[in-house]
Amino acid sequence: MSSRKSGRRRARPRRRRLPLRYLLPSVLLAALFAMLMLRGYVHSEILADHRIAGSTHNDKVPDEVRKGGPVIDVRGGGVNTVGVPDDRVVLTFDDGPDPEWTPKVLDTLKKHRAHAVFFVTGTMASRHPDLVRRMVDEGHEVGLHTFNHPDLSLQSTRRIDWELSQNQLALAGAAQIRTSLFRPPYSSFSHAFDNRSWPVTEYIGSRGYLTVVNNTDSQDWKKPGVDEIIRRSSPKDGKGAIVLMHDSGGDRSQTVAALDRFIPDLADKGYRFTNLSEALGTPSAHTPVTGLDRWKGQAWIVLVQAADTLTVVLAAGLAVIGFLVITRFGLMLLLSFLHARKVRRRGFSWGPPVTGPVSVLVPAYNEAKCIENTVRSLMDSDHPIEIIVIDDGSSDGTARIVEDLRLPNVRVVRQLNAGKPAALNRGIANARYEIIVMMDGDTVFEPSTVRELVQPFGDPGIGAVAGNAKVGNRDSLIGAWQHIEYVMGFNLDRRMYDLLRCMPTIPGAVGAFRRSALERVGGMSDDTLAEDTDITMAMHRDGWKVVYAEKARAWTEAPESVQQLWSQRYRWSYGTMQAIWKHRRALVDRGPSGRFGRVGLPLVSLFMVLGPLLAPLIDVFLLYGLVFGPTAKTVGAWLGVLAIQLACAAYAFRLDREKMTHLISLPLQQILYRQLMYVVLLQSWITALTGGRLRWQKLRRTGVVGSAPGGARPAPDTERRPVG
Repeated sequence: MSSRKSGRRRARPRRRRLPLRYLLPSVLLAALFAMLMLRGYVHSEILADHRIAGSTHNDKVPDEVRKGGPVIDVRGGGVNTVGVPDDRVVLTFDDGPDPEWTPKVLDTLKKHRAHAVFFVTGTMASRHPDLVRRMVDEGHEVGLHTFNHPDLSLQSTRRIDWELSQNQLALAGAAQIRTSLFRPPYSSFSHAFDNRSWPVTEYIGSRGYLTVVNNTDSQDWKKPGVDEIIRRSSPKDGKGAIVLMHDSGGDRSQTVAALDRFIPDLADKGYRFTNLSEALGTPSAHTPVTGLDRWKGQAWIVLVQAADTLTVVLAAGLAVIGFLVITRFGLMLLLSFLHARKVRRRGFSWGPPVTGPVSVLVPAYNEAKCIENTVRSLMDSDHPIEIIVIDDGSSDGTARIVEDLRLPNVRVVRQLNAGKPAALNRGIANARYEIIVMMDGDTVFEPSTVRELVQPFGDPGIGAVAGNAKVGNRDSLIGAWQHIEYVMGFNLDRRMYDLLRCMPTIPGAVGAFRRSALERVGGMSDDTLAEDTDITMAMHRDGWKVVYAEKARAWTEAPESVQQLWSQRYRWSYGTMQAIWKHRRALVDRGPSGRFGRVGLPLVSLFMVLGPLLAPLIDVFLLYGLVFGPTAKTVGAWLGVLAIQLACAAYAFRLDREKMTHLISLPLQQILYRQLMYVVLLQSWITALTGGRLRWQKLRRTGVVGSAPGGARPAPDTERRPVG
């Protein structure tokens, strides 16, 4: 046996499967794009050709056509034209069915027991199949008027075949029929055929269709008045006629009014109103469609209806997000102004100054690159503190780095890896003081941060305080985007929620709690991935006030790659949903819990879950409008939304005394960054619906935030002192 045969089989390399978080949003995006394209197609917004050929010579048009009847049959290779018999009128209606005017035309015909022929476009038949079925059920004939209503003399034979087949597909789905009647768009009388249009008629005849033009033209599309429509439509000297009218394409009230007089007036003169087959005494132009063709037609109608419904839903969603955006920005601007005015007025204080020592908890898991900067920033604090670093089973020597610093009032508590909530609870158990500050292991404080953060506890009703988290690594593009988001979306929000008394989240980077309040609500919970949101909501439900301290600044290292940002925001989004669901009973509770449930939960759900999920609709309709719609209005609307966001962001930057230069990247943030957040939120919805669960995810840190930017120093009248 050869060595090749005796050797072990090589393991086949596993195929890398596309993760669900990429696959499902991609599929949904592709499906959305396909449905919008379908909608654009059936509304003649794409692939439509609105050119109209000018007149030319007619020397190649047979005399029997130019001088013959309005029904032209070239199906057998020869040329045969016929007209309807005397005392017969065939009413024909082009361009429908229209949801407003076609029913009124049908009602008028039914009232006077008259039949007609409706030359429908595929776009309208696809969108209003019920009207096509009604036409057939009430004894009218249906003919083709192409799908998108192009001038066929300017089209290739391939395009002509497409227009006919798509029109037949719409009829098959709407009424389960095919038809042999055809009327070219922009046609009128037989003598109007020229050297461009006649070859098209010959080709269409070779495909088995009977071409129908007219004897009289009402020209109702010009809206000349009821009397004039009747005059132009009336046959002469008792002869039969095929009358051209329209049941779509604009206001057809004059057409309907003219019909109501025209039919009984001619009936009194002995005319009969029939469809074409009845007038000519030939078999019906309709052929039943069965089998696969019927199913294809019905599937087409379903898809078109779904595309239209989806567009309506998207438009409604756009209206909702527009309302949410305007409402949120309006509330943020107004309430943040009132909040800043309140806390910045001369003599404002939360209560008696808080000067007693506090415990600072730093949960850390593999923070070797950051932990020294974090601890040393705390050592510069101008408020008495003890520092407890809780090492949650780190494998990179995080605890050893802190111990080797040999700093006073810094303790290291080790535990096996159990997650951030467990690490915080371990820190609470080891803390000495009533006020507990919590921060992340990748964050640095300014010297005054702890002091500013704990001052609100001078009010005995306050149970927790949110600080001002800021992005330290803002020099990269993705860092600048997060910087805008933090200043505008987080801190401006917190001012608003502070005044509304429904602050949803104490940021993990900088927050403070009363120990007694934490103990009353059971400490930090691992029920959700957003333990900071969970504990904040629990505080509200227990009757505690939660406020925002704008001067308590903390500088955190934001994710520097898309993958890291994805992981962080996925946890935040999913955790927020979990927290909302966990505290849902607050909606029906009484007292403080009920107030938060009926004010805070709806606002958080609308502004932090539903709003971001619907926000990409602005960009979807921007692209759709740029390609298919009124470009100027679309761009103007989008720029209007961007201007509102820019104004709100500029105000937020002014409140936080930030440089405006970072706002240069705001338009690009709105185009790219929001799409990423949308996909993250969509993935969170998927995880929530499928019952998935994530652990505390560790982000890869670089230690780039070494100290508080700006070189902030302690206030000169405050003695810096550690706890002795």
